[in-house]
Amino acid sequence: MRALIDGDIVVFRAACSAIDDDQWVALARADKMMQDILEDVGASSYQVYLTGTGNFRRELTPTYKAHRPDERPTHWQAVRDYLEREHKAIVCNGWEADDQMGIDQDKIGESTVICSIDKDLLQIPGRHYNFVKKEAQTVGTDQGRKFLYLQSLIGDKSDNIIGVAGIGPVKAGKALAELETEEEWYEKCRELYNDDERYHLNLQLLYIWQKPNDKWELPPSSDLTRSVSEDHPPTQPQQEQQP
Repeated sequence: MRALIDGDIVVFRAACSAIDDDQWVALARADKMMQDILEDVGASSYQVYLTGTGNFRRELTPTYKAHRPDERPTHWQAVRDYLEREHKAIVCNGWEADDQMGIDQDKIGESTVICSIDKDLLQIPGRHYNFVKKEAQTVGTDQGRKFLYLQSLIGDKSDNIIGVAGIGPVKAGKALAELETEEEWYEKCRELYNDDERYHLNLQLLYIWQKPNDKWELPPSSDLTRSVSEDHPPTQPQQEQQP
């Protein structure tokens, strides 16, 4: 079992727990967190991921995570450097650690497990472990895809993504409860948004990569996809005229 560890969470929690302590305390707590995760999931190997510089989501909209404070907790950089140096953490520049974990996750077998507390990662099929709540679960392909649409309704305040007004987890669950296909989830959420531009932007922001340079795309059978296809039918090659 290979553990895919969300280093961003490890860094933040270790640094926050040692704001008034010496640097070695923060590093020791990061190490202890790592050790606990590996023992909990029975990992034979692991990879740590850190979000680096640049983020394509900021190119989609400057409001993405714009409300987060620039100031980092004491020892934040020291813990990051430590994870890079001692735990060979991968630094993801241009995309987020979540995206690389989504790419590297074994989505049909049990060779990897995503270790994080970030609920957005539950859209990725495969094994998951919340190392704060000590909860393990396996996410199916349809379950993960449905979670993306549930999140589009709820939004994500931590990333400054605003969903549909008045809809929280309970109402979102009820809205999609009787629907079974992605096309149905998509159309129901589109109806509740009543704003295609904002709806599609939020889906692009919330979507976590499952392959390199991935992106969210319209469901093939959605009403909007059919409308676009009808408005722009594929051109047929012209036959050469015989002399």
